[in-house]
Amino acid sequence: MTSDHSHASAGSHCDGHGHCHAHGVVPADFDRAMFVGVGLNAAFVIVEIACGVLAGSLALVADAGHNAGDVVGLLLAWGASHLARRPPTQRYTWGYRRATIYAALANAVLLLTACGAILWEAVHRLREPAAVAGPTVIAVAAIGVLINGLTAMLFMRGAGRDANVRGAYLHMAADAAVSAGVVVAGIAIAATGWNWIDPLVSIAITLAIVVGTWGLFRESLDLALDAVPRGIDPQAVTDLLAGIPGVSEVHDLHVWNASTSEISLTVHLVVPETRQHEGVLAQASADLRSRFGVAHTTIQLECEDAGRECVQRPAEVL
Repeated sequence: MTSDHSHASAGSHCDGHGHCHAHGVVPADFDRAMFVGVGLNAAFVIVEIACGVLAGSLALVADAGHNAGDVVGLLLAWGASHLARRPPTQRYTWGYRRATIYAALANAVLLLTACGAILWEAVHRLREPAAVAGPTVIAVAAIGVLINGLTAMLFMRGAGRDANVRGAYLHMAADAAVSAGVVVAGIAIAATGWNWIDPLVSIAITLAIVVGTWGLFRESLDLALDAVPRGIDPQAVTDLLAGIPGVSEVHDLHVWNASTSEISLTVHLVVPETRQHEGVLAQASADLRSRFGVAHTTIQLECEDAGRECVQRPAEVL
C-alpha cells in the first residue's frame, strides 16, 4: 500500500518522485487595495447615513446599511487572507486557509440580516411616505457611484486569480450599480414630488442584494460543509483516474475546497503491479492538477494481491 501527497497550484514545483509542492498566490497589492477600499467605504458610510437622516431618505440609509455590510465583509476577507497566509502549525496542520470560507459565510449572513431589517422599514415607509430631499439623495448617491467604482477597480487585476479578491471586486461593482439606482430615484423624486418612490427603490435595491447574496450564502455554506466544488463532476474525476494505465479500480474519492481558492482531493487507487506505482502517482497528480485545478492531492495505492477489501471503502454513497 502506497500513498502520495501532492500539492499543486500557481507557483508550484515538482520533484522526480511524483510529489508536487505549491505556494498560494495572493496578489501583491491586495493589502493595499483592501486598506484603501475599507477606508473609502467606511468614510462614505458615515457621510451617507448622516445625509440620509437629514434628508429623510430611506433609500440613502438602505444603501448606507448595505455599504456598512460591505465594509465588514471587506474586513472579514482581509483578515481571512492574512490567516490563510500563515504557515501550518503542529496543532493546525492544514494552516488557517479555511478562514476564507467562514469569512464568506459570515459576510452572507450579515448581509441577509441587514436586508431583512431594511425591507421591514421600507414596507412601513411605503404605507406612510415621508418627505425626501431629492437633490441631497442625488448628490450623495453619485459620490457612492464614484467611490464604489474606484474600489472595484482596485480589485480588478486580482479578480481573475483568486476567488476572495474576485468576490470583493464583484461586490463593489454591484454597489456602484446600486448607488446609480439611488441617483435615479432622487431624480424621479425631484421631478415628480412622489415621495413613495424612495421606499419603492429601497425595496428594489434590497431585493437585488438578497438575490446576489443568496448565491454567496449557498456557495459559502457548501464550502463550509465540504461539498464537491462547483464545476467539478466526481464521475469525471473517477473516469480520469480509471483511465490511467495500470489502475484497475478507483474508490473512496473525496473532493472539497480547502479554502475559497484551493481544491483538495483524496482517493484510493487499486494498482496490481507495484512497478507501475510511481508512474501512476505522477500521472494522476499531473492530470488532476491540469484538468481540475486540484491544489492538494493525497493518493493511496493498493494491490489486489493483498487478498482483502479496503477497510476504508464506504458502504454506499447516496
